[in-house]
Amino acid sequence: MTFFVKPGSIVRQIWGDADVILLVFAGSSAEFALNRAVDWLFFTGKLPADPIARLFSTVRYAQEIVFAPETQARQAIARMSAIHGGVEQKRGYQIPDWAYRDVLYMLIDYSERAYETLYRPLTDPEREELFSTFREVGAGMHVPDLPNKYADWRIDREAHLNQDLVRSQFTDKLFQRYREQLGSWRYNLLRQAQAILAPEQVSQRLALPKKPLLAYSLGIYKVMNTIGLRSIVQRVLLPSAYLNQIRSLDIDS
Repeated sequence: MTFFVKPGSIVRQIWGDADVILLVFAGSSAEFALNRAVDWLFFTGKLPADPIARLFSTVRYAQEIVFAPETQARQAIARMSAIHGGVEQKRGYQIPDWAYRDVLYMLIDYSERAYETLYRPLTDPEREELFSTFREVGAGMHVPDLPNKYADWRIDREAHLNQDLVRSQFTDKLFQRYREQLGSWRYNLLRQAQAILAPEQVSQRLALPKKPLLAYSLGIYKVMNTIGLRSIVQRVLLPSAYLNQIRSLDIDS
């Protein structure tokens, strides 16, 4: 059987690890809120209504693509494209091409940053593999003007960060929802995780902590993970209502 992403791939390791996935979306939640096209997320109302539920629905799509046979994965990509097309039809105009690229670029960048934060830097071949996988997703959604190589993507990613971020009323509304759903101390933990992961352009606009305490705690987490106390750490750090869903994100690569 042919898979969209081969077994053992670094992409499967990243997207089959619940802790890495949570960091991917911690970082993305900061940048999403600053994107100049974030009003599209408010048009459907799903993200501001329940950001955590939106996270899980997005992860399910991503994992369906990453771990599925080739045909099934491409069907999932086609469904995503159709869903976005339906939203565009309801609103009466198209989501900008650059906004599609922004989202795709976030998934690539934060996948790499999150894995490096918890484990190790990716090798050059692993970076190319991560980029190529998500480029294929973008191509399947008919996103134009995608770079062909990781090095070219890195240049375009920097350009997008410089052009497409702005703090707006939508930014503050989303962060208020994050606080309401997580509670004060978990919200502060989210902000610290974002400070560790986010590029400088994001950190500056959100005034994220300069020296997050969480950065000094990651070594402790790694030790506890190694000795089998990961479930206890998750229970302390994460809302109990979502604990089973979070643990279900772990998939053997």
